[in-house]
Amino acid sequence: MITIEQSPNLVNVAVLGEFTLADFKQFEDEVVYELKSPGTMNLLFDMRAMLKVSIDVVWEEIKFFSKEHHYDFNKIAVVTEDPMLTWEAVLSRLFVDADIEVFGDYPTAQAWASA
Repeated sequence: MITIEQSPNLVNVAVLGEFTLADFKQFEDEVVYELKSPGTMNLLFDMRAMLKVSIDVVWEEIKFFSKEHHYDFNKIAVVTEDPMLTWEAVLSRLFVDADIEVFGDYPTAQAWASA
């Protein structure tokens, strides 16, 4: 399950439990809507409460960022203490032209993504 909050130039996504393909499609629909506004946007992914993610979500994420939105994001903040998600964030730099940072605490990530 995911929750999504939007503010000017920032989409804040929290993943709770399992991150499913349906959740990713919801995220994609909301981000595509926000991208209709001029300029780039920032993303904040809070993955501290995520229990698991399926491989189809990872694949869709790579396709989504690399093909459709390579240059649409300015900053992407990922909040996690999971080493595997940290590596995924590092690998995402290959597919999107954005500043991507991994944080262990939410307030620091939110301040960085909002600036």
